[in-house]
Amino acid sequence: MEKQLQIKSLHLESPLILAPLAGYTDLAFRLLCRQFGAGLCYTEMISCHGLVYQKEKTQLLTRTVPEERPVALQLFGADPIIMGEAAALVSDMPVDIIDINMGCPVRKVTKKGAGAALMKDAYLAATIISEVCNNTNLPVTVKIRTGWNHDSIVAPDFAKMAEDNGASAIAVHGRTWSQGFVGQVDWQTIARVKNNVAIPVIGNGDVNTYQEALQFMDNTGCDGIMIGRAALGNPWVFSPEGIPTSLAKRMAGLKRHLELIQEFSNTDKILPKIKNQAGRYFKGIAGGSTIRMQIYQAGSFDEIQKLTQSL
Repeated sequence: MEKQLQIKSLHLESPLILAPLAGYTDLAFRLLCRQFGAGLCYTEMISCHGLVYQKEKTQLLTRTVPEERPVALQLFGADPIIMGEAAALVSDMPVDIIDINMGCPVRKVTKKGAGAALMKDAYLAATIISEVCNNTNLPVTVKIRTGWNHDSIVAPDFAKMAEDNGASAIAVHGRTWSQGFVGQVDWQTIARVKNNVAIPVIGNGDVNTYQEALQFMDNTGCDGIMIGRAALGNPWVFSPEGIPTSLAKRMAGLKRHLELIQEFSNTDKILPKIKNQAGRYFKGIAGGSTIRMQIYQAGSFDEIQKLTQSL
């Protein structure tokens, strides 16, 4: 891909980026997507309180290895001081970007005033961005939505506020808070955001192929595309060839994913998650439903591995 993306001093070889997905974008999956062409991967969202108070589960989410860099770590929280303290801690980690989540619509996040709820309080959001930027030398990006409902499309002004408070790039999910993850993606508002700021803008929402990503970049003028759910079971989304139609090539992708899971995860503890991810590789392929059923019925990680080797 000729197009590259620069965020502050960080050069990305591809403008296609893996979005932060809770429960999915662990170290193994991020490494897989980097190997298949993603220019940058974001961690799952990480609680600023969990970091500052050294919660073991939170610290596990920050795990990284040199091969996956560049990598972005996404923080969420609604307390500017704690967010600043978390940013200072992240600055000592081997990561390249701190992202602030101001777009998550999930109630357990928004009821605490974090995620997309911050789009209702521009002053608090500005304070958080400023505090994070003041506590790190890393580029700070902010992930937002178009607004909280269709009557309150605030993304262009909100993005300008983020830029004014030190953000180095903005990622915009083209839906409102009230839409969640359904309904039409509003690429026109993403284009308006691009026209309203000087920093890079990354578009996000229902991009399913490499070619679609390029098309949306051309249509909106945005500098990069963030791909989330379309990458599950399909790391090929980051490469021009796209998802293979042959069972053998799909299986090869899954085998590589399983190798990484085995290397970096406790396979016994996350077997349901592994089955979920493995089953997605066979969507839309002849005999896929039978393979998925066999995966879901497997009693152990070893069984899943043996299954992939026997087919």
